[in-house]
Amino acid sequence: MATPRTEASRDAREFRRVVRECRSAKIQLVRFLYCGNDGVIRGKACHTRFLPSYLESGIGLTVAMQSFNMLDQLVAEGSFGPVGEIRLTPDPATFVVLPYAPHTARLLCDMTTLEGTPWEACPRSFLKRMIERAAMQGFGFRAAFENEFTLAHRENGHYVPLDHSPCFSTIGMDSSAPVMTDVIEALTAQGVFPEQCYAELGAGQQELPVRFADVLRAADNQITVRDTVRGVTARHGLLASFAPKPFVDQAGNGAHIHFSLWRGDQNAFHDPRGRYGLSDIGFAFIGGVLAHLPALVALTAPTVNSYRRLQPRFWSSAYTAWGPDNREGAIRVPSQRRGVEMESTNLELKPSDASSNPYLSLGGLLAAGLDGIQNKRDPGEPTLVDPDTLSDDERSRRGIRRLPTSLGEALDALERDDVLRVALGETLAKEYLTVKRSEVRGFDGKDAAFEIEQHFYKF
Repeated sequence: MATPRTEASRDAREFRRVVRECRSAKIQLVRFLYCGNDGVIRGKACHTRFLPSYLESGIGLTVAMQSFNMLDQLVAEGSFGPVGEIRLTPDPATFVVLPYAPHTARLLCDMTTLEGTPWEACPRSFLKRMIERAAMQGFGFRAAFENEFTLAHRENGHYVPLDHSPCFSTIGMDSSAPVMTDVIEALTAQGVFPEQCYAELGAGQQELPVRFADVLRAADNQITVRDTVRGVTARHGLLASFAPKPFVDQAGNGAHIHFSLWRGDQNAFHDPRGRYGLSDIGFAFIGGVLAHLPALVALTAPTVNSYRRLQPRFWSSAYTAWGPDNREGAIRVPSQRRGVEMESTNLELKPSDASSNPYLSLGGLLAAGLDGIQNKRDPGEPTLVDPDTLSDDERSRRGIRRLPTSLGEALDALERDDVLRVALGETLAKEYLTVKRSEVRGFDGKDAAFEIEQHFYKF
């Protein structure tokens, strides 16, 4: 086990490496980034002349930012205000040169106290705690986000999609090729590897699944994808929106989560003799996620706009159902790929979008699944049809529940869910609920145009 002294020595070596790489690449500014309770990616930048000292101490940040909502309002009833400061403490392993921002690099940060300990309201530290919880049971967690986003431009005060191409069409591939080629090149340069890329159903919509990684890296990768896609498209004179429902009459944007548990180099979800190739651990994990899903969506689908997407027969899931390759199920069991069956065994959570803080969504998902394993939760029988085609009585018999139909309902479920609230910790859970409830009030009585405008360019 590493001691504080050896950890400090290792960090010092890594910080010196970051400084050398900045000098080699002629970097002038380094962004210290974080994602808060509102899901917005924020941060501060320092000049490289002063970088060594800020790598050591972190950059100061008012505690109030964890009481900010996505409308950029300081929540009056929040716990944090003008008094108090924390530090954005960089993780040197996240250092990358930004291909789309000249002479600029980036570090992702934990929120720490002035003494350097994890702040109780830090989302990234929450995910680290869940990683430790899994490790105590002998598991590692791997994940990847499968993002959809909309390419658009601004015209006469309105957002206009890049094209109206058919789903999966080469028409859409060709119209988006200049920007998507640059996006993929920029992501690859930062160590994030898209596995596929194609035009999706919605106007101007693209889908970009990336390679799975250990869960902390997967969350970091999600920050990289969101920032890179937006940064690169801006250089093409376009806007990329990850908003869950950027146009009310078009398909929504999901950020489906693919995930698996591992013991060393063995996939704990994989059992070649099991139903659908899944192990008992995999089924128990599904049971845990389904049991907590009404609360979990408050983390994975965390904005008012999210619930325009989570509707029956929208292929985004609206019920606590699961099944093999069922794209209306909240959890899909993807068919394994021939020749890489063990590696490709995974589960897909569909009620998830990119307005979420990835550290909170992945941490909550892991907490729910581990609860399923600990309590050997039975997921019930698979659903082999669209659950919306079943009668109310049949869904009730199978234990299939409708997911919350609004952010307010999801927050109520989270407040009642002891497992997820305890996992988050009192400080983070309280502030998250407070911030998100302020967003519900902030959109109450506003029309769809206001809602779309606020979400379109922030996510």
